[in-house]
Amino acid sequence: MSIFAKIVGTGGYLPPRVVSNDELAAELAQRGIETSDQWIVERTGIRQRHLAAEGVKTSTLATQAAQQALEDAGVSAQDLDLIIVATSTPDYVFPSTACLVQAQLGNVGAAAFDVQAVCSGFVYALSTADAMVRAGRAKKALVIGAEVFSSILDWSDRATCVLFGDGAGAVVLSAESEPGILAAQLNADGSQMGILCAKGNVSHGQVVGDPFLRMDGQAVFKLAVTSLAASAHQVCEQAGVQLSDIDWMVPHQANVRILNFLSRKLGVASEKVVITLDQHANTSAASVPLALNVARRDGRIKAGDLTLLQGVGGGFTWGSILVRS
Repeated sequence: MSIFAKIVGTGGYLPPRVVSNDELAAELAQRGIETSDQWIVERTGIRQRHLAAEGVKTSTLATQAAQQALEDAGVSAQDLDLIIVATSTPDYVFPSTACLVQAQLGNVGAAAFDVQAVCSGFVYALSTADAMVRAGRAKKALVIGAEVFSSILDWSDRATCVLFGDGAGAVVLSAESEPGILAAQLNADGSQMGILCAKGNVSHGQVVGDPFLRMDGQAVFKLAVTSLAASAHQVCEQAGVQLSDIDWMVPHQANVRILNFLSRKLGVASEKVVITLDQHANTSAASVPLALNVARRDGRIKAGDLTLLQGVGGGFTWGSILVRS
């Protein structure tokens, strides 16, 4: 009998501090940087973001989201045999953030590791977990996207610091006899690494290189739209479905202009696109699972619906997953 991976629970967590565009603009003005709510909304669609308090780590956000997903699935942490965390802001060099989450959940024995594909991280991690479930190597898997991106932002760079927020989203996968994840398609082009990167690292106790996120916004926009459109067609072809069959599209929440342009390019009605960008900003690897959780909990995504999940980010990485609820 064939084994398939199905999403049986979702969860999300956002730090309690909500920072509106007006509040952020006032804080940046004290640093001599001019911006405004109108400037940010017109260019990005973002109206607010959640920011973690100083000292709060990615594993803390991830664990909160995981606990909600486990409760939603009716699964005990002890039942998990696989934990994957997608993050670009790990607590430590090592151990992995997944191992830290495992300890906080009270699980012992599950395989646990991190995936680093920046804003595509959750799609990469979900595809990895799907493959392990299908291979019979896991029966219950926890997949988390979590970030404290505020820790790597240059708050003197208006082009990037207004874009990002902190948060975590999680899903629980279960081995089932009926398909849940129908198809997955992943890509990368390392030659484009310079358009979105954070090149710093720690060596011999010192920070080497630029530790802050840097981005060429126009280049990212063009590559994101082109790559995600192609990926959507490829994953639908792999699954044997049409784009018109898709009930919901849950793309990485980077910029509302990208989302609008992509939906038009694919011929997907705007009302089928789940957007949380205005409330969460860009939470990198957390953006897709956070948006998925919101749409499941508010009743938009229902049992039997076909949902396209898409991620795109530094690396340059991108990918798509088709999910049947």
